[in-house]
Parts: sequence; structure tokens; C-alpha cells
Amino acid sequence: MKRNRRPLAVAILLGLVVWAGCAAADEPVPTMNIELVGTRWHDPRAFTEGLEIRGDVLYEGTGLSGASTVRSSNFATGAELASADLPAPFFGEGLTVTGDTLWQLTWQDHTAFARDPHTLAEVRRVPYEGEGWGLCTRAGRLVMSDGTDKLTFRDPVTFEPTGSVRLTTHHNVRLNELDCAEDGSVYANAWPTDTILRIDPDTGRVLATIDASALLSPVDRIGAEALNGIAQIPGTDRFLLARKNWPIIFEVRFLPA
Repeated sequence: MKRNRRPLAVAILLGLVVWAGCAAADEPVPTMNIELVGTRWHDPRAFTEGLEIRGDVLYEGTGLSGASTVRSSNFATGAELASADLPAPFFGEGLTVTGDTLWQLTWQDHTAFARDPHTLAEVRRVPYEGEGWGLCTRAGRLVMSDGTDKLTFRDPVTFEPTGSVRLTTHHNVRLNELDCAEDGSVYANAWPTDTILRIDPDTGRVLATIDASALLSPVDRIGAEALNGIAQIPGTDRFLLARKNWPIIFEVRFLPA
């Protein structure tokens, strides 16, 4: 995930070494194919950390110390509805909307921002232990990743932890941005790869792996930042996938292999 703009090639190499090491010991996991449905414009200045659609509103959180933001836009038209900056030196991370609150994580600042989902104005700040990476809402509770192979559950009002689950396979994977899908599963970017994991958050079982690397041509992949940002389009079988500082967002389907 994380970044301070260190050379991505080094991070990818390390990630692949870890991935290969854990994959050899893991039980077989089904794969899913990815189908490109279309693309949408995306601000190439946005260092995407979180993506979520609620109703007709698309929320995006971005990172980097001193340049982190949260913004909302009309999903159909792309027109911006509201935006807010995180004060330096906060490094913004994943976000989610639950009830009348938008929660936004920070990376190593141990602080969650509670915001009004309409104006994005800050309402309060809540401290937490560890790092913040991804966040989504499922069955009345928050699901959070911290860059490990563990998911932590949190109360949607107080942000207090209420439990956790570790993946039963893919140990040492670095779970990043999360999406709580309508079917009850959680989709997670595995940083710094283009792999997406479909997870049963009740058991920690990895239900499927998805390789999204084909969305970029070999030429486009040179120097491209990590895949980050995943959001189901409500009421459909389609998802949006974002990449940091990339001029388009991909609209895709995940299909059985």
C-alpha cells in the first residue's frame, strides 16, 4: 500500500517473493476471470486509497502526506458534490459510509476521521492502534485491513474493535483496499500486486483469487502505480477498480473460471 513513493518495482518483487512462498504452502483456491465492461475518467492526480458507491454517490479517498483528500461525486454524471482535505501530515487511507457517518482511515497516524457523508465535514476523530489500510461496511459492522492477512471488525458508531479473523490461506499477504460486496463476501486488493482476493469474512477462507493484471498493456504497466480501490456498483454484478494516479477507472465483472 504504502508508499512514500519508494520504487514500486522493489515492492512488487518483494510482494511476489512473499506471494510465491505462501502460495506453495496454501491449499488450492479457485480462480475467477475478469471481464472488462467499460472505463470511466479518473483524476490522474488522485493517489487512490479508498473507493465506495452509496446510492448515486461515488466516494474516493486519496493518500500522501500533505496531499490527502476525500471527495464525493455523482456516480452517473461525474459532477463533484463535495471535497475535503486532510490536514498535514495525515496520510489518508480507506473509507466507508455507514448510517450517517463516513469513516476515513489514516495510514500510520492511528486516527480515524468521522465525517458528514453529505458535506464531508469533519465531525470527530477517533484513535486506534496499528496501521489503517482498507475499510468497508458489512452486516452492521465495519471491516478493516491493516496491511496484514487479518481483518478487524469495528463498531460503526464508536469505532471500537469487536473481533478479528485471519485468512486461513495466503498467510503474510498484505490486504489493502476492501469492498464489502452485496453477496456478503469481501473483495480485497493484495498490495502490491494486481491480485484481488474474494474472502469469506466470517471464516477467513479465501473463496477465489482474481488476476487483474491484463487490464493494462505491457507498455502501460511500466511505471504504473499499484492497483487500489474497489467498489461494487449497487444492484449489479459489476465493480469499479481504480489505480493510483491513473486516468481511467475500470468497470469489470468477476466470472467463474
